[in-house]
Amino acid sequence: MKKLLFISLLFSSIILSAQEFDKQKLDTYINSLQANNKASLAVAISKSNKPVYENYAGFLSDKNQRKIDSNTKFRIGSITKTFTAVIIFQLIEEGKTTLDTKVSQFFPEIKNADKITIAHLLSHQSGIFNFTNAPSFKSIMTQEKSKEELLEIIKSQPSDFEPGTQTSYSNSGYVLLGLIIEKLTGESYESHLNTRIIDKLGLKTTAYGHKIELEKNEANSMNFQNGKWTNFPLESNMSVPFSAGAIVSTPNDLNEFTYALFNNKLVSAKSLAKMKEIKNGLGHGLFSVPFYEKSAFGHNGRIDNFEASAYHFEVDDLSISVLTNGLTITFNDILVGVLSIYYNKDFTLPNFDQNPIELSTENLKKYSGLFSSEALPIQIVINAEGGKITAQATGQAAFPLTPFSHREFGYKQAAIVIVFGGTENEVNYSTFTLKQGGQQFVFKKQ
Repeated sequence: MKKLLFISLLFSSIILSAQEFDKQKLDTYINSLQANNKASLAVAISKSNKPVYENYAGFLSDKNQRKIDSNTKFRIGSITKTFTAVIIFQLIEEGKTTLDTKVSQFFPEIKNADKITIAHLLSHQSGIFNFTNAPSFKSIMTQEKSKEELLEIIKSQPSDFEPGTQTSYSNSGYVLLGLIIEKLTGESYESHLNTRIIDKLGLKTTAYGHKIELEKNEANSMNFQNGKWTNFPLESNMSVPFSAGAIVSTPNDLNEFTYALFNNKLVSAKSLAKMKEIKNGLGHGLFSVPFYEKSAFGHNGRIDNFEASAYHFEVDDLSISVLTNGLTITFNDILVGVLSIYYNKDFTLPNFDQNPIELSTENLKKYSGLFSSEALPIQIVINAEGGKITAQATGQAAFPLTPFSHREFGYKQAAIVIVFGGTENEVNYSTFTLKQGGQQFVFKKQ
């Protein structure tokens, strides 16, 4: 459900129209991600609603009994918010509400309800605390929650700021939008999702999610640990993310959805323009991201260990969706690779078969020390003895590091990479970046 922000490299800008691209190179890249345990994923690209590329690499679960295919459904997390925003704008066009309608009309007990508008909820400017950031969230994410219980959870939190004065991503706001849809119409959010979008577009593999069922070609999310994929130990109960993150889909269906949205088949041009109105990085149910000279609109999603992205380049009428149910590199790196190959930009296929190098005992000692990070409540001891180098995190056993260069060390069994600062010729031994599970953390020597 958390938003996934793109680094500026991902969408920087582009000149080529990419009418043709190196499909074999893209196949090689996608397949190598799975073969080298970097990701289990599904990728689809379409132009003017006609598929031009798709590839599926990985498995539904750690049993490796069924491969991901074009009909495998993934949890798409916060991409759900774009669907919810579409339904809200449809209701506005029907005269059932307005962007200026106050939340107090539906839930007067919400803090600042008489100041918070529908527009504030859509654009994350309500000041309503994001309940997924609460320390208690992990204890409720797997439990069935009624709409009344969700509302009580949101009501119990303090306001972060005065409505309209700041922008702060809030899943709570989009849960409220789903509840408002139900209050306005007397019908369930799921029924509106079906009639207004899924049935209207003929989407075959998109639905409001429930408990994952492998026999129905629904993917589990996974971790990579001790040299193998294992099922993620927690499964969010979809009653909790609700209208902020409960949809399941496939990349082809998501491409059909974004094509329809940006070709005014779901909302009017006026409504779409409002959705695309960006303030402090966020629109009304959409993000905007750059890639070379172009820009795309869409949304990202993350729930459990699923990560997802669905974007549309209006200038090319191009839709691209990437869904994963497990990865050990940053999701952003995958998107950079896919887009760079499609748009014929310089992109060197990564070498996942790095060969270790030998470092002298004298050299290895330079890496030793106690390191800490501002982002994590742990310290890591790098120790070099007897020509070997190990790392040991607070409260954990030491694990061996393999040098692949003067800066890069790895522990493949847990998909950990440690990269020291500086350059190959002039290493900065006082800092390193720890990479694991698609995340990065900077550590500095104490």
